[in-house]
Amino acid sequence: MSTVPHQGEPQWTTSGSGDPGTDPRGGTSGPDGPAALTLLVVEDDPNGAVSVSALPGIPTEPIRTRTARNLTEAERLLTDDVHCILLDLALPADSASAPTPSAGDVAAGAGSTDDHGDRADELGTLRRVLRLAPRHAVLALTDGADPALAAEAVRVGAQDYLFRDELDGRLLSRAVRYAVERKRSDLARRQLTESRLRAQENARLERGLLPTPLLEGSELRFAARYRPGRSRALLGGDFYDTVRTADGTVHVMIGDVSGHGPDEAALGVELRIAWRALTFAGLCGDGLLETLQRVLEHERPSEEVFATLCTMDIAPDGRSAEVYLAGHPAPLLAGGEGAVPRPLAYEENGPALGLLPGTGWPRNRVELGAAWSLLLYTDGLIEGRIGAGRQRLGQDGIAEVVTGHLRQGLRGEALLDATMAEVRGLNGGELTDDVAALLLDRG
Repeated sequence: MSTVPHQGEPQWTTSGSGDPGTDPRGGTSGPDGPAALTLLVVEDDPNGAVSVSALPGIPTEPIRTRTARNLTEAERLLTDDVHCILLDLALPADSASAPTPSAGDVAAGAGSTDDHGDRADELGTLRRVLRLAPRHAVLALTDGADPALAAEAVRVGAQDYLFRDELDGRLLSRAVRYAVERKRSDLARRQLTESRLRAQENARLERGLLPTPLLEGSELRFAARYRPGRSRALLGGDFYDTVRTADGTVHVMIGDVSGHGPDEAALGVELRIAWRALTFAGLCGDGLLETLQRVLEHERPSEEVFATLCTMDIAPDGRSAEVYLAGHPAPLLAGGEGAVPRPLAYEENGPALGLLPGTGWPRNRVELGAAWSLLLYTDGLIEGRIGAGRQRLGQDGIAEVVTGHLRQGLRGEALLDATMAEVRGLNGGELTDDVAALLLDRG
């Protein structure tokens, strides 16, 4: 063990043999023994400087030390290979290295007087070190005259405290290892907690952005399924809604914003909310689509973004509807018991919103009949692959899938679940695009 005198440069005290490689804050793995730890000692008394070689007792693990006389030097010596800081609580405040407290520090009470009165001032240097090295383990070193101050240092954020007159090599090495492991555990637990909170907040937000159908007083039954293509997201660029207006008309809509990401998801929510508000205001058909196009043009992140849309106005008696398509796949209608689903308004499709300003969209009146099932969906449902040739499922394919499940007597939620499951099975796994599907049943 050797000591290099401190002359404004790092003081190193090495223990162990070999030339170990460094694993930041995880110990230094060496071929001849346990992982070596690097300790940064911050104290200004050269006569009382902690030297591992001078301490009684054999360390349980090798320790390398650096010594800084003030916080300015400590900041310079605080490199990635330092695992722990041993701070002398008697170290005077170093104004040259004191960072200006942030709003978060002030809110947390850092560097200010708290319920413990003058303790806040006595531990000011410790608070500065904790701000300087938030990811490092910190040990507080005291002369033992004030045990309450040492305990308060742990409450402030130190991993442990040591009394100078009780210090020996074995105690120091064990304390350093314990502090490093405890800090690592604290950081991992904090990151996990923060990650869970963010996930919960995002889930609540995105669930709140999904629509609640407003069909009070209608005889129609409603079911919907939604699966975003983005990993760990709850909301994608697809959107849908269903409302019943005062005259008894049921209005249903489904759409898809081009692209994938939070901007597209946000735009989809804006279009859905605009559609609901405009529908309740009495706007429908071509005028509604024209207004939604203006909303998209003002809110989209770039001129390349567009949205497909299908909107239907189902008559109060439920026997007929008007369909408008803006670049969107046509809904499937199964008209009665054993009937084969067929696309509505297959040939009458206008351009997607945001592509051709000043355009119009054809109105298609369709007869639904007394009993029917109507499936609206986004193209993510039909763009999956099937068969060895990996051809796309397409509208004919989804019609065949739905037909099979209808013949098995499935309706509503069960029909949607079975359809989604079979499409994923045919694709050989999850679909890569956002998928939204809603089903309306009558009779």
